Amino acid sequence: MRKPLMGAVLAVTWCLFLFSPPAFGVETLSVALTSKAFQYVPLVIAEERGYTKEEGIELKFVFMQNAPGLQALIANTVQFSGSGSSALVAISKGNAPLKTVLAINDQVLQWVMVRPNIGSLKDLKGKKVATTGVASIAAFMLRNILVKNGMDSKDVVMMDPGPVNRVPSLLSGAVEAAIVSPEERYAVLDQGMRELMFMGKEVKNSWGTFATSDRFIKEQPKLMAGFARAVLKGLRVARQDREGTITSVVKFSELERPLATRMYDDLIGTFTKGGYVDEETQRNDLAIVKLVAEVNETVPPQKAYDFSFVRQAEQQLNKQGWKP
Repeated sequence: MRKPLMGAVLAVTWCLFLFSPPAFGVETLSVALTSKAFQYVPLVIAEERGYTKEEGIELKFVFMQNAPGLQALIANTVQFSGSGSSALVAISKGNAPLKTVLAINDQVLQWVMVRPNIGSLKDLKGKKVATTGVASIAAFMLRNILVKNGMDSKDVVMMDPGPVNRVPSLLSGAVEAAIVSPEERYAVLDQGMRELMFMGKEVKNSWGTFATSDRFIKEQPKLMAGFARAVLKGLRVARQDREGTITSVVKFSELERPLATRMYDDLIGTFTKGGYVDEETQRNDLAIVKLVAEVNETVPPQKAYDFSFVRQAEQQLNKQGWKP
């Protein structure tokens, strides 16, 4: 009797081996990024330190511009996009089936850099300002800042010289000011330009936001939760481990270590603690997006954001007492 019984057990075991999913299978999640920007380092850390692997996932970074990235997101050829603000515009303008699910920064990482002869915001009246696009989110933010400081939103001449020409335009004197990224800020400072304004201190808006599709949230909630936990761990490491994070930035962004160090020291204070922003910030974001999208109604936060996964991840890690 033992031999038939043993044979049956082996047969069942073999069937389970064939038809069960692998216990250690890893799901690849593609993340569309527009650049190797500093604020993406929590995702890099999550991958480097195995936090994603612990969740049964691995992250594949794919570099593409905002519009193609969002199209790929809707088509599910990528699962996340680092263009969360552009996703908000798509939601507002065309009811795109997307949600912003992660916020790395609670301050806008954009600066207004000026030529040495510009001493104040009012000195920009009638002057040219190179922007990331005359209808970009940063350009509308600057217009609001002008009004807040007693100027007219049309007092400066906004122009778009192209993404690689903002810094050359400022250095050559073709424009008197430029809205620049963190990396560009250091480049122009080292060339004798002045920092007129850190926009993150002038407005209460988010930055470094990530979006996914409604479809992914509905069909893959476990993967969504795993992504949130892994990245939140990476975010906590970034806030606490200065040298390790700088090393990750150097490797990912291909920056020289002295520049990566300057960026870390200047910008780490803008990183959120839990991967989300409060409702006031969400509403401020959507008010700007309304202007960019040229729509009549402001989208309610619940239609544009879903921070439930990162909030839940925060609660779970706190309960576990997880620390880097």
